[in-house]
Amino acid sequence: MQRFEHVPCPGCGCVCDDLCLTIEDGSLHTISPHCELAESWFRRHWQSTGNKCCVDGTMASLDHAIDRAVEILNAAEYPLIYGLSRGATSGQRAAVALADLLGGALDTTASLCHGPSIMALQEVGEVTSTLGEIRNRADLVVFWGCDPASSHPRHAERYSVFPFGRHLAHGRADRKIVMVGDRDRVDQWRLDPSGNKPDLVIRLPPGQDFEALSCLHAMLRGTWRGDASPDLVQLLDLMKGCRYGVVFFGLGLAKTSMWEDGESSATGQHDVAALLKLVADLNAHTRFTARRMRLQGDVSGADNVMCWQTGYPFGVDFSRGYPRYNPGETTANDLLERGDVDACLLMGAETVEYFSDRALDRLRSIPVIQLDYPGARSPVSAAVHITTAVHGIDAGGTIYRMDNVPIPLRRLRQTTLPTDEFVLSSLRLRCSELIYGVV
Repeated sequence: MQRFEHVPCPGCGCVCDDLCLTIEDGSLHTISPHCELAESWFRRHWQSTGNKCCVDGTMASLDHAIDRAVEILNAAEYPLIYGLSRGATSGQRAAVALADLLGGALDTTASLCHGPSIMALQEVGEVTSTLGEIRNRADLVVFWGCDPASSHPRHAERYSVFPFGRHLAHGRADRKIVMVGDRDRVDQWRLDPSGNKPDLVIRLPPGQDFEALSCLHAMLRGTWRGDASPDLVQLLDLMKGCRYGVVFFGLGLAKTSMWEDGESSATGQHDVAALLKLVADLNAHTRFTARRMRLQGDVSGADNVMCWQTGYPFGVDFSRGYPRYNPGETTANDLLERGDVDACLLMGAETVEYFSDRALDRLRSIPVIQLDYPGARSPVSAAVHITTAVHGIDAGGTIYRMDNVPIPLRRLRQTTLPTDEFVLSSLRLRCSELIYGVV
């Protein structure tokens, strides 16, 4: 039996790095501490099998698959590279370099997730902190528009609700916990899988987050005229009276582009901006911060790599010879809906199903190259499918926790699968030879 300790888990944005895995006869035996997402992620990727390389549905060698992918990319006038949130820093950097060489578009899963939040913090700024600072100092924790027990099962245990901190010697007893959300959903939310409940629950009418945040902000600044909800008055008293407060907000606030009847929501950016302005002004009374509850394991890493390589966090266009950023124009769903791109390279297809119907129709009509983990499925048929090594199991690397802290991953077993960095670098090398005649 083989035992691995202090293993990081890419199953969600928490990237908990205290897992213990035992391997028996090559199979994953136990995972501790218990976490449903960690169990699902490690068991799925440890046991998954799939075709290593396929070209037009037929098994092929890696060289043949790369050659065919190069043909597709070289023939395309405006290719799109999309995904990046299930890889590691090295592969993300290789994706940026390839998109730059091809003069195409590069987008991450953030455009379908916390893109509105990113746009809001670009507009108004962000007062934030690490999860370690919150663990040690936060005596008021507000969850707004998120269900941490489902999305991040160990968040409350490790960072926000129950841990004993340097300045919170009694753990949960030293904290006030508030949950704010849609009245039709918030009563079903819990702090952790054990069903622990917050001290205060504020039930908002659907779509009234902006109004509630504006009311809190106006009361804070003394400009509110009229009656306010007693729950909001109580929440503001807690915010002003705490020593250190934090708001964790999720997609229930950052109403991302979810398509219903062909229409997308456009309120998330304004809702998050209202929250960030409130948090900034609370710092005139006490220390207060805000943090996004990021979902995919390395979507924060994709943001960071994109920013330091291009200056922009997602939805970057290289067609003019330099990086250009204009969400709504240069983001993947919009490019596909308009039919602007004529080829697509998917680095992980886990969020493709959330594209609009029109974008999916376009994606199905153009050649697709898919790099993904063993056993991964996609709603589109790829002309070239290359199975890549699983970061955190088959390959090492660096990913970023939801608070932008880099976490090193470990290789736990040997594999013959190539990393996405190797595949993308090979594509760039061969495309460069075709374009310039030199490496």
